[in-house]
Amino acid sequence: MTVAHLPRPAAARAPRHVHRLRVPLADAAATTVHLAEHPLATTEARVVCLGRARPLAAWCSARGVADALVGGFYVRTDGRPLGELRTRGIARRAEPFAPPWGAVRACVHLGPAGPVIARRHELPDHPRGDLLQAGPLLVREGRAVHRDGVDPEGFAAASHQFDSDITAGRHPRAALAVAGDRLLALACDGRHPEDAGLTLGELAHVLVALGAQDALNLDGGGSTSLVAGGRLVNRPREGDGTPLPGGRPVSTALTFARP
Repeated sequence: MTVAHLPRPAAARAPRHVHRLRVPLADAAATTVHLAEHPLATTEARVVCLGRARPLAAWCSARGVADALVGGFYVRTDGRPLGELRTRGIARRAEPFAPPWGAVRACVHLGPAGPVIARRHELPDHPRGDLLQAGPLLVREGRAVHRDGVDPEGFAAASHQFDSDITAGRHPRAALAVAGDRLLALACDGRHPEDAGLTLGELAHVLVALGAQDALNLDGGGSTSLVAGGRLVNRPREGDGTPLPGGRPVSTALTFARP
């Protein structure tokens, strides 16, 4: 899969670490991908719980956070995080994934050894640092490991915990990847005639094309939010294509800071 850099809109004043890419798809459709690159050596990545569901850009503005990416899923009725959540080594209040899927769904662990993306059973039972569970796992050791129509982490089988089956069709998506000496924070647009969105399988192949060694899917759809340089750089939309200025409220996020 090929990606092409788009020129930066003059009015947007996008930071130098942010790229806007155009991705052609197999059926002549295409979509726009927004990518923020963060050097591992000089970036402190953290998992944060927003306390109550809020649009990510608004939360970042209130807290003076310049760079962030939507985190995991949440229970729509009360904003409770869905999937295991740990910050500073402490397990936080969250709704577990329906069994048996909590043991296998992918996580990012931000611990002493740096970012690790793996399925839950491959990580320590009580990890130090931060842990965010989402999934599915998209890329492992430089290979796309998610195939559309295959459900190893049970997202289709346990879709009752979500608004819909997140594995079905093209949608706005968000993902985090480790790519050599970089962390990649990615969001794609969708639900628009000019932006088809991506399937999870297509997202995995885009990440491989961008150099990802390991990557996982994060919350998407109307929750898809990438903040860079203090502003929301992607274009969130509802399921019917209605724009969501500022994005849908979310419960957790990943932040990126230069100490």
